[in-house]
Amino acid sequence: MCYGYDGEAALRRSVIDRRGLLRGSLAAAAGVGLVASGIGATAATAGPGHGHGPGHGHGPGHGHGPGHGHAGRHHVPPGLISIQLWTVRDALNGSPGYDATLKHLARIGYPKVELALGYFGRSAGQLRRFLDSIGIKASSSHDGISADAAGLRQKIQDAVTLGQKYMVVPYLYSESADEWKRWAEQMNVEAAAARKAGLRYGYHNHAHEFTIDLGGGRTPWDILTAELDPKLVHLEIDIYWAVTGGIESGAGAADPEGFTLDVIRRAPQQVLQYHVKDRHAADGDMADLGTGMIDFARIFRGHAVQEYIVENDTPDVTPQQTAEVGYRYLRKLRY
Repeated sequence: MCYGYDGEAALRRSVIDRRGLLRGSLAAAAGVGLVASGIGATAATAGPGHGHGPGHGHGPGHGHGPGHGHAGRHHVPPGLISIQLWTVRDALNGSPGYDATLKHLARIGYPKVELALGYFGRSAGQLRRFLDSIGIKASSSHDGISADAAGLRQKIQDAVTLGQKYMVVPYLYSESADEWKRWAEQMNVEAAAARKAGLRYGYHNHAHEFTIDLGGGRTPWDILTAELDPKLVHLEIDIYWAVTGGIESGAGAADPEGFTLDVIRRAPQQVLQYHVKDRHAADGDMADLGTGMIDFARIFRGHAVQEYIVENDTPDVTPQQTAEVGYRYLRKLRY
């Protein structure tokens, strides 16, 4: 892989190449496409807890596609921009390797990263020294629920050594309401221990938390937000997956960003982190930032967070190009 890359030019090309496709796809989705698929549910027909409240409809400045909405006075502070290392996993595991990839992220301007995939042969202390040497902070990490008390102690100790502020459970899946309740109870216990160590403990969503019917129209998201202690657990909202969950459930098909804002506003837990990844209108796949259909400006206007984390599980070109496009997009976005 070669890091000699013009991120500005790539972003301009992506926007130009997709503009016609986005217009056509969204026009179709707004008409017969959604009706034929049964997805075009409105707030009036959505199930309990998923309708759009006052002020969440299409207001001035709302629009899909490149150039989302009108430019505003606010911008994402550069110190709050991060990247989830899952985005660059191929570069970490292959060529050019972990050290070169992290150094490239530092050169782009990323002040911090969200860890995933382990420490690549280093201890937490060794990794901290390496990251300090290149000017990047590990502010957050994705870690599963610990198997036992010893595992939890080690997880917290490593996070403290690395100087993290957050630790986040990245993924849970079940079609059993009891299992979601049990997981929420376990996360509350872990979060209390993390809080004592000065760490914030969070949960990261996918789409299925909004689409699985656990009975009586209740979803995993309903259970999690009811059971997770809001004094201990925060939410890391993955915007792509929230938008996708709204579209796939039907509750947010007419207004995906409004659905996402409802998710944020209705949760008792604080939303402190975003995963910021875009969505191709044509096929629903993940997209490099600024080349898809999500109106991030509208969401950021509705709710500000402490960390804006670039992510794309399926980079459009190469992981390092996705990283550069994402950073430049967030630096230029005005809302």
